Amino acid sequence: MSAWREDGVFIYPGDIPESGTYRGKAAVEAWFRHFLEQYPVLDFRVQAICVRNIFDLVGNNVIAAYWTRQMTNRAGREAQDSGVSVITGKLGKVVSVQDFFFDLGDDFRRNWSAV
Repeated sequence: MSAWREDGVFIYPGDIPESGTYRGKAAVEAWFRHFLEQYPVLDFRVQAICVRNIFDLVGNNVIAAYWTRQMTNRAGREAQDSGVSVITGKLGKVVSVQDFFFDLGDDFRRNWSAV
């Protein structure tokens, strides 16, 4: 969490209890701790990155990362999904991250034990 600003924002898509907007470093960290508890086995791979200004890594910037992940939830259900995270940075710190998934259907909810 050292890369996050104290007032950082994380936006997670969907219609499950974990979906929503999390404001502040403590709230974002709590969300990720919960995520890692739900998915104790996780293989996260960045497939491509697009940077608005590739030469400005410590100023204001926007990064889009296309990723895939394989995971096993705490109930033993294996899953895979993919999406894009749009990361906004200011002065070398994360201001916001918004995730976009390619499939928010029943499997997404089932993997979170929300069905």
